[in-house]
Amino acid sequence: MTVTQSQPRSILSTLLQSDLSPNPTFQAAWLTVRVVVGALMIHNGFSKLADVPGFVDHVMTVIGFPFPVFFTYCAAFAEIGASILLIFGFLTRISALSLAFTMLIAVYFHLKKTGLDVGPLETASLYLLIYLLFTVGGGGSYSIDYLLSKNRS
Repeated sequence: MTVTQSQPRSILSTLLQSDLSPNPTFQAAWLTVRVVVGALMIHNGFSKLADVPGFVDHVMTVIGFPFPVFFTYCAAFAEIGASILLIFGFLTRISALSLAFTMLIAVYFHLKKTGLDVGPLETASLYLLIYLLFTVGGGGSYSIDYLLSKNRS
């Protein structure tokens, strides 16, 4: 019996290739969730930009970050830019990880402000979990990442 050793994947291949089921129905659902959560998060980024002083006063002061205006812009641009990349499935894992990080901060904010009040905590927690799934699973078969990984093969 011969044991073959597989070649380790490069960092680029690891970032681009998806390890999900190739089932077309699953891939269509994965695409749908990717597009919907990406599109919904863009709104959050633009709402921060629409009222930076309000976000700083009502959110960043509760969190206690230094340079609250700077981090407000960072969060807004991460939510807009990474969401657009997520929608197209381009650099999906990196985009999803940055969105997961912003949602982790949102979860922290809600815990600090309202404790375990489920209402405000629920949405941020669900987004966090979904973005973690995309960080682990990648963009799927209907993504730019998939097309780029196929061209590398």
